[in-house]
Amino acid sequence: MSHLLQKLGSRRPANSIIHSNPLSISVFLCLLVVVATQAERSCSPHSSRIHRGGATSSPSTTTHDLHNEPAIMRVAYQGVAGAYSEKATRELLGDKVIAVGRPSFEDCFRAVASLECDYACLPIENSLGGSIHENYDLMLRYDLTIIGEHEFRVKHCLLATRGVKREDLKYAISHPQALAQCDNFLRGLGIKPIATYDTAGSAKMLAENDKLPDGCTPQNTCAIASDLAGRTYGLNCLEAGIEDDDTNFTRFLLLARKGVVEFLSKNIPAKTSIVFTFSNAAGALYKALACFALRDIDCSKIESRPTSASLLNFLKFKSQQAGRKIRNKQESSRFRYCFYLDFLANQLDPKTQNALAHLREQADYVRILGSFPQKSRLVGPVADAVERLKHVTVAESKAMSISTLPSDTEDSKPLRIGIVGFGPFGQVLAQKMALKHHVSCLDQGDKSAAAAELGLEFYPSFESTKFLAGVDIVVVTAELIDFETAVQALPASSMKSKLVVETCALNTHPKSVLLRTFSDVTDIDILSTHPMLGPVRAGESGDPYTSSVWEGRPMVYEKVRVSNMARCDKFLKIFEEARCQMVEMDAAAHDATVADAEFVTHLAGRLLVDKQLLPPSPVISKEYAALCDVADMTSSDSFDQFFGMFKYNENARTHLTKMRDNLARLEQQLAAKEAYLAAGIELRNSDRQRLLAETKLLLQEVAQSSGFFRNEREAPPKIVAKDDSQVKPPTKSL
Repeated sequence: MSHLLQKLGSRRPANSIIHSNPLSISVFLCLLVVVATQAERSCSPHSSRIHRGGATSSPSTTTHDLHNEPAIMRVAYQGVAGAYSEKATRELLGDKVIAVGRPSFEDCFRAVASLECDYACLPIENSLGGSIHENYDLMLRYDLTIIGEHEFRVKHCLLATRGVKREDLKYAISHPQALAQCDNFLRGLGIKPIATYDTAGSAKMLAENDKLPDGCTPQNTCAIASDLAGRTYGLNCLEAGIEDDDTNFTRFLLLARKGVVEFLSKNIPAKTSIVFTFSNAAGALYKALACFALRDIDCSKIESRPTSASLLNFLKFKSQQAGRKIRNKQESSRFRYCFYLDFLANQLDPKTQNALAHLREQADYVRILGSFPQKSRLVGPVADAVERLKHVTVAESKAMSISTLPSDTEDSKPLRIGIVGFGPFGQVLAQKMALKHHVSCLDQGDKSAAAAELGLEFYPSFESTKFLAGVDIVVVTAELIDFETAVQALPASSMKSKLVVETCALNTHPKSVLLRTFSDVTDIDILSTHPMLGPVRAGESGDPYTSSVWEGRPMVYEKVRVSNMARCDKFLKIFEEARCQMVEMDAAAHDATVADAEFVTHLAGRLLVDKQLLPPSPVISKEYAALCDVADMTSSDSFDQFFGMFKYNENARTHLTKMRDNLARLEQQLAAKEAYLAAGIELRNSDRQRLLAETKLLLQEVAQSSGFFRNEREAPPKIVAKDDSQVKPPTKSL
């Protein structure tokens, strides 16, 4: 700034400018700001104006440093460098994207969901091998959107180290599917196939002479992989296109956090992918497809996938959250299916809107996975980013493919988690968390034996300061009625820079307690959660800490006050990796939707705990088994937990009153029905006696009128009615 002032002041002193005209003060200051800004841009080593994920770029060609600047466009793919997925990514998006290899498909989804990557390019189906079902399931678990597709021609290459000829080869290593697709070629050369975990991984093993199968050496072994893998690892391509079938295509999907449907104009051929579920009924699938057939919408693919009951319930819950009602509530079969449908139309087309509205009337759950252009065309921000990349020159020495992300190094460091309250639920959490993290526990009672059994360090309540000194995350599992006491017992001076997690069945009260208690200590992060894990019954045989306790269970959370987002996300990742259904919901909404259902369930279960109400039975119906499960689940929880649900739920008393009213109404209905049936029986008996008496009188009159009796003595006695008066004889007209 000083050298700018000298240049400006060399012609005329600054004070003369100011004194000559008062308005020149603002003009002079603005001029300084503009010139200084331009100078900083020109002197900055990163002045190319290229930023991550859709920022503007200079039209002139610039050199980009991958290590000093953030990535322009990071795209996650499954596999190591040189994999077919990386080659497909570069065919679709260009060679200048930063391809990020991840070890699994789910890691790709996580990388995009956690903002570490901009996009993910993943295979969804192969023309020879069929669909990749894992990615179908992951699209349900993660809220990513399809923004593009690419049909990739798979061409296998015969790769070998330098100096090795075809006649020297005895073994071929690659993925089993790649070996099967080149079976005739290998048989013709007399090469023995040996299966490994990956195509590009096989090329890497061969180039590095690392972990080769028994008998294999770089001099007698080849790898079957892509030409990109050969260039990546410095292998010679002895022959390309060695596959037996040249119709081997793999369709890849480009996934992002936000869709591109608003960028699809009418002249762009579009495709839409959806997933839906419905109860098993005759003609249900036919009616669903008719929603599109009646409107001349071309369906290009349909796929059905079995879905777990817990995931299906979660999808229905998400549908109800969106304001839709569950249409079909009959009992589902053991096999429940999700249907994935692709149709050739834009999501925003009027006929598509009508078809989807028609489908939602029949289905329990409908989700649009994405509406995107067909045949490798790109629109929207991703197309703009690819176009900007064309003007960027990357130094040849800089790698365009990476295999690590910042979270990888963070994940390698275990969290230090302290659990306050080591009851049954705290032990369930500790068992899972201790697999990858350092866990200690604090409790008023002596839980040292339970902690030692799990390999944890136990602290009594009077050593809370020492306990807090060794943890970064404090998980409070105390009951609702004891929660405030447990939090206030923790010394605030030792809680600085820690993440406090509450796990109560209701969230509004614990959230307010934490905010009130730590209002003066702003560097304490607060996370409100409700892990709806499976029941742990006291005295249950077997290992209660199985994956069934966690997998598919909802994990409701709210980031109340979080400054260290990486630590918070790493803690939540424990539940993600356990395959819990992650639901982000504020405390008030959670209590409004979940608390009432939990209280009524526990209330019904405690009413059924008496064994005389649910005696053992040799014949058990589904309804009886469901009631037994409810009773077992609620009896395993303490009464203090149930009392907390009652005390801190403003609707609890209303539910109790409704329960009593419903019971009284039911008793009245039973009494009324019983009285009605008794009156009917009595009325039928009275009518029967009267009819019998009238019939006898009629027979007497007929007999007398026909002279059947010769004299008065032979006639039977007269019938007398119940009122002791003689019944009048029937008239002659009878």
